[in-house]
Amino acid sequence: MAIIGYARVSTDEQDTAAQLDALRAAGCATIFEDKASGASRERPQLARAIDRAGEGDTLLVVRIDRLARSLSHLLEVAETLRKKGAYFRSILDPIDTGSAQGMLMTQMLGAFAEFERALIRERTRAGLKAAVARGAKPGNPKMRARDRHAIAEIGYGHRERYLNDLLGGRHRWLPTVERLRPHLPWKLVVRQLQSITPPVRSFSERTLVKACRALVHAGYADRVILDKAPRLPPDTRVARLIADRIRHYPEATLRDLANWLTRDLREPTARGGLTWSAEGVRREKERARHLGLLE
Repeated sequence: MAIIGYARVSTDEQDTAAQLDALRAAGCATIFEDKASGASRERPQLARAIDRAGEGDTLLVVRIDRLARSLSHLLEVAETLRKKGAYFRSILDPIDTGSAQGMLMTQMLGAFAEFERALIRERTRAGLKAAVARGAKPGNPKMRARDRHAIAEIGYGHRERYLNDLLGGRHRWLPTVERLRPHLPWKLVVRQLQSITPPVRSFSERTLVKACRALVHAGYADRVILDKAPRLPPDTRVARLIADRIRHYPEATLRDLANWLTRDLREPTARGGLTWSAEGVRREKERARHLGLLE
């Protein structure tokens, strides 16, 4: 069981020396460092730290504000680690998901977060109701009047915010799309994205296509990913998935591939089963070779 450290400072002018000393004193042999604002989604070292954590490992920080940009983000990280059988602990805060007390504290934080969201919704509804009672008409007056310029401006703002949101985390999912498209259909690409840990954006086929079109239109992705995928014979789909996985993870064993198909992709076997065996993977690997998908 490894203790994996994570340290963060907001700017290049700051350093992580004090955090590193505390993490090493707590037993961290591996430490990942980011220099980024706490609100920033561009924290590749945090993603690497979470990805490194395996079953029984602990992700350790000096303070929780070094890790999470919000309470919801903290709970998201804790849940991602829990699914991997790993834990999260803060040296200076009463957070340790490896203990009953620490897990209780994490659950209490989740309850407080939900309570806060409920209060915000209640206050918003009460404010709107009071405004209507005073004779106010909620909403944008220009939108109610169907002003063309106002509609165009709001639409532009929505598109800009959507694009900025995509750009923030594209480095975690766009390379997978560019690797698989247009050779594989969107349905299989979505399932590949769903197997990435820690989880990336929650895509459906429709929202993934929409996101890729936005990035292509803005010049951040190659237009070829939008080309129509060829129709795949049903008996070659798994072979193509395995071939791509092997090219990306050449050291993966048959057992690794079987676990990936079973647990991450939930791909049914040829007989409709739910669990892949190493022998079943070996046969699909041979099929991939016959198809010329593997050297």
